[in-house]
Amino acid sequence: MSTDSIKIPTHINSLSIVEKHIDSLCKNLSVADRCYGNVLIAVTEAVNNAIVHGNKNDESKEIILNYYTEEKSLFFQIKDEGNGFDHESLPDPTDPKNIEKLHGRGVFLMKNLADNVEFEENGKSVTLSFHNFDND
Repeated sequence: MSTDSIKIPTHINSLSIVEKHIDSLCKNLSVADRCYGNVLIAVTEAVNNAIVHGNKNDESKEIILNYYTEEKSLFFQIKDEGNGFDHESLPDPTDPKNIEKLHGRGVFLMKNLADNVEFEENGKSVTLSFHNFDND
């Protein structure tokens, strides 16, 4: 298992840092094309949620992105310094009455793109898992 971590400033421009990091990591790990887009979108969505909803764009706070591999699985843990949230009570963005609502889409995307999504610390930490990510 290899583990690494980066600190991300609470600023919307930080998403480009995350994207470049994911590009490099996926290239080094030979992440299959079929999995790359899911990793990129799910992780950047989680970081965006940490910036906007977790840290509330407070630039004095930061986000920690931990990532590691274990056998044929790739894990990303995104932690913010916010107050957390109840991930169980988000509105379903596919419900017609919620189409206009801006909240809930990021978590919906993460749950549909990652193989597993786990919230901890009252929602201040989310771990995204991607299994069988390589070309084998």
